[in-house]
Amino acid sequence: MIAQCYGMLRTEMLQFSSRRSPIVCTRGSTASSQPLATNAGLDILKKGGNAADAAVAMAAVLNLTEPFSTGLGGDCNCLFYHGPTRKVYGLNGSGRSPRLLTLDLLKAEGFGETNSLPLCHANLVTVPGAAAGWCDTVHLFGSKKLSLGEILQPAIELAERGFPVTEITAFHWNRGENNLQRPGNQHGKDLLLRGRSPKSGQIFKNPLLAQTFKELAQCGMRGFYEGRIAKAIVKTIQKNGGVMSLDDLKEHTSTEVTPIFTDYKNLRIWELPPNGQGITALLALNMLENFNIKEMDHNSADYIHLLAEAMKLSFADSFRFCADPARAQVPVEELLSKCYSKQRSELINMQRANSSSIHGNPYGAGGDTVYFTAVDVEGNACSFINSNCANFGTGLVPEGCGFALQNRGVNFSLNPEHPNCLEPGKRPYHTIVPALATLPATGELLCSFGVMGGFMQPQGQVQMIFPIVVFIGLGNENIYGHCRSKICGKSRALVTTVMVSLIGMAGGGYCFNVSLLGLLKGPYCLTELGWIYPFNNTNGRYLTNLTIWNQCSEPSHIVAWNVTLFSIQLALSGVEIALITAHVIIGLAEGAFGNCCRSEENKSKECIEVDVNVETVYQNHGAV
Repeated sequence: MIAQCYGMLRTEMLQFSSRRSPIVCTRGSTASSQPLATNAGLDILKKGGNAADAAVAMAAVLNLTEPFSTGLGGDCNCLFYHGPTRKVYGLNGSGRSPRLLTLDLLKAEGFGETNSLPLCHANLVTVPGAAAGWCDTVHLFGSKKLSLGEILQPAIELAERGFPVTEITAFHWNRGENNLQRPGNQHGKDLLLRGRSPKSGQIFKNPLLAQTFKELAQCGMRGFYEGRIAKAIVKTIQKNGGVMSLDDLKEHTSTEVTPIFTDYKNLRIWELPPNGQGITALLALNMLENFNIKEMDHNSADYIHLLAEAMKLSFADSFRFCADPARAQVPVEELLSKCYSKQRSELINMQRANSSSIHGNPYGAGGDTVYFTAVDVEGNACSFINSNCANFGTGLVPEGCGFALQNRGVNFSLNPEHPNCLEPGKRPYHTIVPALATLPATGELLCSFGVMGGFMQPQGQVQMIFPIVVFIGLGNENIYGHCRSKICGKSRALVTTVMVSLIGMAGGGYCFNVSLLGLLKGPYCLTELGWIYPFNNTNGRYLTNLTIWNQCSEPSHIVAWNVTLFSIQLALSGVEIALITAHVIIGLAEGAFGNCCRSEENKSKECIEVDVNVETVYQNHGAV
């Protein structure tokens, strides 16, 4: 009887199948693709640094541990959320083309629209913007408690003593091995181990990169864009047929930019403006807002079809209009107009795929990259992305520097009529796009996010946002059921919980009544009259008069045991009923009567209709 009754108790079950639990912390968190980088970011937070400081520390360690994807030879972009003021700031850390590089020069060498430069060509190297981006991130957004040298120290120490190469890192390193070994790339061997890419488990040291970090820490940007490092970069590029000069490097600067955004449902999504392709994700979200996606099953055929069609149209627009705003007119406001997105969304046919997507007229209305992020105890967040473009970029390694040079110039158009056409000193269309999400009404930070993968990044961001916003409702409450630090309920989900609890209460009540009646009637035992309830009319007096127990032929301790079992069952049933009653009261108070999370701009908005746990899993993450 006891086993049957207590089998009715509700058992809490995890509602997701992942074997990883969400990271929950109070003083900061970091996430990256490499545990050594993640730990470096945490160490900076523990020393008093903020999210921006931690991001730069992770960038440096990733330069060492994943040199095929990122490094000082590439570019970076950054979005920074300032917790105390709830403002979002942007930094464009992308480099520009050499002043001597023109379409006429490439045409004379036999290159044009129908004959693009090879990915390893030295003229695809734009000025590496990462070094300036790191310095400016620390200067503009850092805590001012740690020097650049202290922030780079974890990477310097790792580079000098070496680190064990992981399996995935070894795989990607091996893919770029030929790029480092090719003739003319004299110093490609600096990123190899005895002439070959390191294997999983081998220790790789990079003392040349450690020295480069030290010079950057001691001299700041001048230590990279002037002097030994700059001369080595120019010498390597010119030796391999490129035209970059020392002046190109000396004149480089990062650019503080005003981030762009769009509101989707109850979320405000922030991106960097062009020349970055973040606007592509915003264009897609604006179009998708015109469809009832919640009626579609997640990842159903209709869902995937709609997403794909919206991305086609978004990329058609960004490929046509996204360019360096300093050198071409980019109609950002018109492109992000809700009226324009409505017109574009009407081109989507839910019955068939569009075989050719053409850019609109707003005037009338994958790769090798690392993404990482950090948040700190003050509520600041840094969404950061760093990239070489392709695997090891051009593969060209400057003498004594320990890093490879990017090939970002591959994103230029060689069509002279195109806004993104190659021009001297111009930034190309850029694929690396960090992102942030805030509440439109309050400016409160909801998440810092991004993905890696070249032109896939806007699509990847939309695919990250949709399950959270559409099927979970992050705009009303976050994925752990909290809203502005207040634990709150979900009305319909809790009403369901109340109904289940009532069923449990009925089972508990049955057990309670059976136990109470059993004690009042007394045990069922064998007497001279057969199997009867001999104490049925005593109203429980047999419990205090043990002499009448002799009416049962069983030994008295057997009778006592039966009485004890009924007593235990009665007590436990009472506890169960009390707990379930409390659960029902809480559920009704928080759910049925509407005490749940609402956006401040719409207090009467109905709570979300689903109760889903989601787990955002980074490959490596940490918290303090």
